[in-house]
Amino acid sequence: MLVEERNNLYPIFLKVHQLEVLIVGGGNVGLEKLSFLLKSSPNANVQLVAPEIDREILELAKKHQISLVQKSFENVFLENKHLVIVATDNEAKNIEVYNECKRRNLLVNLADNPRYCDFYLGGIVTKGNVKIAISTNGKSPTTAKRLRQFFEEVIPENIDDLVQNLNRYRKSIKGNFEEKVSTLNELTKSLVK
Repeated sequence: MLVEERNNLYPIFLKVHQLEVLIVGGGNVGLEKLSFLLKSSPNANVQLVAPEIDREILELAKKHQISLVQKSFENVFLENKHLVIVATDNEAKNIEVYNECKRRNLLVNLADNPRYCDFYLGGIVTKGNVKIAISTNGKSPTTAKRLRQFFEEVIPENIDDLVQNLNRYRKSIKGNFEEKVSTLNELTKSLVK
């Protein structure tokens, strides 16, 4: 009997400008993870540590709130961190960092190694205040990328106008929570028809 797989991940949206994020690795994968994070959250509070740091990372650091440390990783870099992304090309070192993160109860992601991830960096579509996150449960980043491209095309650029207008209207509605939800549901039901 074939058991149907299901994505049991719980999606959350983190305020990474209020958290301490550490990226371990200054090569292509570190650049990819940093770029992805900054594209979604330009004000993210990030420290990146690596013995060698790519020129493109240096350029990103000039434009964003990135602290660069050109040193080999040491456990001391985990102090006061909330979230860690490990992106070196040394698998043994990556797993060593992962184990230390787990010992400290830190959330950690080992790039391209779902077995050693507490979270995944999925595809993200942002249009003003609307943000859609896409996950394939770590199985196919390419599918997440294609879905992201699809949603970027079909969601109109002015979707934020709708969000802003509904927010103003929501604030003007009188009544209890249930009445407000009912009113907004009635008003927006044509969006899904």
